Amino acid sequence: MILMLAGTSDARSLALEIKNAGYPILTTVVTENAALEMRQAGIEVQIGRLTDIEMVSLIQENGMKAVVDASHPFAEEASKNAINAAKLANIPYIRYERESQTYQYDKLTIVNSYEEAAEMAAMKKGVIMLTTGSKTLQVFTKKLLGHPDIRLIARMLPRRDNMEKCEQLDFPQKNIVAIQGPFTREFDQALYKQYGVTVMITKESGKVGSVDEKVEAAKELGIEIILISRPDINYGYVYSDFPSTIDAIHEVMSCL
Repeated sequence: MILMLAGTSDARSLALEIKNAGYPILTTVVTENAALEMRQAGIEVQIGRLTDIEMVSLIQENGMKAVVDASHPFAEEASKNAINAAKLANIPYIRYERESQTYQYDKLTIVNSYEEAAEMAAMKKGVIMLTTGSKTLQVFTKKLLGHPDIRLIARMLPRRDNMEKCEQLDFPQKNIVAIQGPFTREFDQALYKQYGVTVMITKESGKVGSVDEKVEAAKELGIEIILISRPDINYGYVYSDFPSTIDAIHEVMSCL
């Protein structure tokens, strides 16, 4: 059996490819919604974040032969736990990650962290839209919420825990856009126009994460962009397409 960290749309597709290649697979996801989509696809799934030690226990209990890490490019803690768990359990670790992208735009600034993005945004004026999710929302509210020259808009998934977090942070309801993508460039433009956005903050999540649409929509409207680069993690070799990932699984499994 293979342990796979999943949860994104491309990870679900990859899980199906692995299953169809003849390998038993157990996926792990964080949310009930992601688990439901896995079950609907006929994929075995477990819900909840796992520490490296918990992953090792799962690997040993199920006699797993490899770890496939297809978690989100910004799921830094999950990937580090998976790398360490594979090392502790002495089984191969395989990383699949969406291909990284670059953009040409004179109003785009690349930063290395959420904190750096918040610091830069704090020097701006106008309407700042966050499209970075809720996990690091407090990093931005600490710097930007209540700023006299800034209106902070947060776009996030319409989940109860997200709304509860907004309430805990005293985030104004009128500034929350709770909606699930993917979105077209035209939709993003309409949203930017509706709120009069002057700065958009996003992550370099890859084409599957609809970053292209957000960036292109902002470029066409002359909106400034702050782009957070991916975490610097030593994965070893990274595969960015399904065929090469499946080939890597074939190779490591044939050696066992």
